Amino acid sequence: MKTKIKNNLLSTTLAATILSFSACSLNEFNPGGFTMDNLATSEETYAALVNQTFFGMERHLYGTEYYMMFSEGNTDLWTYRANINSSYTPYFWFDAGASPSITHTANMWNAIYDGIGACNIAISKADKVPFKTDAERNLQVAIARFMRAMYYFNAVEQFGAVTAITEPATSTVYAPTRTEPLKVYQDIILPDLEFAVQWLEKGTDATCTTPTKKAALGFLAKAYLQTYEYGTTEYVQKALDTAKLLIADCEAGGSTYGAYMYPTFEEVFKEANNWENKEALWKHRWYAGADGHGSSNGNWKLNRMDEDFQCVLSQFGAWTKTQEAVLSYEYDSEGYFMPTQHLLNLFVQEDGTLDPRYHASFTTQWNGNQAFTWDANTQANFNKDASVVGQSLAAGEMAYKIVVPQDADYASEVANKTTSKYLLVDYKDIYDDANRNVKMTLNGKDNLFRYIYPSLSKHLSSNYYVANASKARNGNLNATFMMRMAEVYLIAAEASIYLNDTGSAMQCINKVRTRAGANALSGTPTVRTVLDERGRELCGEYCRFYDLKRTGMLKNADYLNETHPDLGQYFKAEYAVRPIPQAFIQAISNGAEYQNPGY
Repeated sequence: MKTKIKNNLLSTTLAATILSFSACSLNEFNPGGFTMDNLATSEETYAALVNQTFFGMERHLYGTEYYMMFSEGNTDLWTYRANINSSYTPYFWFDAGASPSITHTANMWNAIYDGIGACNIAISKADKVPFKTDAERNLQVAIARFMRAMYYFNAVEQFGAVTAITEPATSTVYAPTRTEPLKVYQDIILPDLEFAVQWLEKGTDATCTTPTKKAALGFLAKAYLQTYEYGTTEYVQKALDTAKLLIADCEAGGSTYGAYMYPTFEEVFKEANNWENKEALWKHRWYAGADGHGSSNGNWKLNRMDEDFQCVLSQFGAWTKTQEAVLSYEYDSEGYFMPTQHLLNLFVQEDGTLDPRYHASFTTQWNGNQAFTWDANTQANFNKDASVVGQSLAAGEMAYKIVVPQDADYASEVANKTTSKYLLVDYKDIYDDANRNVKMTLNGKDNLFRYIYPSLSKHLSSNYYVANASKARNGNLNATFMMRMAEVYLIAAEASIYLNDTGSAMQCINKVRTRAGANALSGTPTVRTVLDERGRELCGEYCRFYDLKRTGMLKNADYLNETHPDLGQYFKAEYAVRPIPQAFIQAISNGAEYQNPGY
């Protein structure tokens, strides 16, 4: 667990300091005599500076619900639950044609610059620390530089050109300038990750939060590839070469970097493999104190990403929200992310069979948690036959089942869907394949089936801690994976396509597919082939917004209208980057020119 510096290193957010990064209160009266230089007097005290670099991440970035919305929302894979136009439209539907919100990005913007400020302070003070060797010093600097690269990666990919700062500022800037994304990659992101590759340790499968050498290699390959978005091929070969280092290590047993890919897709997300996941290149683990009151970041809900993807079971009376249900491994019906028709159809293979990753990635069957008896109103709402009225379901009995046309039992289930006492939900009652979207009405009335949809199960865990609940689970909590080895193969595939080596690209794609038990692909792969494969393999893993940006699809109205027309109808090319938050724009003297176009 990280120990957060209090009192004087409170927050170095950009909005608060107007690009000064002066550690807030260092110029204020300080009765304790505390300064940043005090923390550079020993290796032990310097660790507090390095630890501080993680808190921007924990607050509103990796592994948080907020970051999930920014990395997976407004893409072809997800719509808001039941496809409803709601207050969450900035995250799912480009504000649904309304005047765009320029306040919803504030937490991310502040967390990014909070993190950058902490990294700059840690890096700048390293030379003052009496490390025994340069290698020990460089290891700590490598951690801070890796984290700075992560913050800047998200800064440029979310906001476009940003203000680049690599030193603690000595004065306040009220008219900041912006540096174009490719320049930020060249001057900061790539050099920081290259330094991290050189000096970070190999670590073990138990290493969490602290980046390791394989994490640096993975994100370096990812960053090299992402530069393709900015009209350059300069780094594509480096992306491939870096990915190949991890692939070679993985296939040779992982002795150099610890790279590993589980034999089956299911093993990646087994709870037994969560704590020391071998496939994860970088993971973060939340921790709750043994007394049931402490946590690494103070959140009352820690790493509850599973909730973001759960459908609304409470639309049918066999399930109700209770504290026990919230705390259980089973369910909390408060999801935001509903899979699009496009995402589910990605799992239909060329021969019409179902990719095994569909059922390995989504929950489609649930038991009820309370007794329920069908009445005439519910029978009518869900288009059941009158014969079900009076039939009962006991608590713990199967109450919901979703079937898709490719399921082996689809025909028999659908044949009995109006008479079964459980709620049988037919894919065709939720999704409209002709219009590639969600059916909002069915048989002339509001379609309640659209609330019961396949729910991503990758983030399920029973290791939950809820601070204000009487049945809190104490101790260590589940980890979330920020990147894993399967993605490296797909990075290599995409880079190979850009380098006109489609044969090698297909080999990498099929490595991921055959591991999952899916049919191998044939023919000549394209970038779209890789993009679709990334959708199947990595949906819900903090990637899709960046994938669409890199491949140009987030500026492609035809693509968005093909894959997610409910999103595509609101398309504007300007939405490929987010708005600079209003509070910051108002605090600087050149706010009008600093803001991104279209906001």
